Amino acid sequence: LSLTAYDFIINDLETVRDFIKTDACKQEQKKTTQETPQPQEAKQTTTTSASSGGLVVRLEPKSDSQASGVAIFAEDANGVRMVSKFEGLTPGTHAIHLHEKADCSAADGTSTGGHWNPTFEKHGAWGDPKGYHRGDLGNFKAQADGSAKFSFQTDQWCVGCGDPQRDIVGKAVIIHQGTDDYTSQPSGAAGARVSCGGIIK
Repeated sequence: LSLTAYDFIINDLETVRDFIKTDACKQEQKKTTQETPQPQEAKQTTTTSASSGGLVVRLEPKSDSQASGVAIFAEDANGVRMVSKFEGLTPGTHAIHLHEKADCSAADGTSTGGHWNPTFEKHGAWGDPKGYHRGDLGNFKAQADGSAKFSFQTDQWCVGCGDPQRDIVGKAVIIHQGTDDYTSQPSGAAGARVSCGGIIK
């Protein structure tokens, strides 16, 4: 499955879920026909929906906003790709980050902790040689009707691999009210957390 396929189905959450379930089954069937079964290693080789079909994250409004959305994380040999769509945002530029904990219980989203920064770098734009967080995704623009799309791809993440410096499971997607200036420490002065979704397997 090409990861670009997710761009065409992200408009509807139920369609996304059905697609992922179907694709996970297809991937497992393909795997079964291509490999010789080895019962003693069955638990290690079983493909999960998170790795083969994508992990769906639903974002909910925070800080008295109307911002919501859906994001899909899909992994292949080239790394992890995130595709997402949001609505209910104020028009203009918003920062998006991964935060430390998949806990969206607080009304203002602060229960997610700070930026996910397992390598203990300074905050900055992704790829900055002076340093950046593994959760520093950047900024995107919301249209006049409050809608927006955002995509991102990196080989510095994994989905459920257990590596504490790469595994995004257990983290949260946060959209901020304002713009990340890529300079202010420790979070880019991006303002209130207006939407939150836990990355839970």
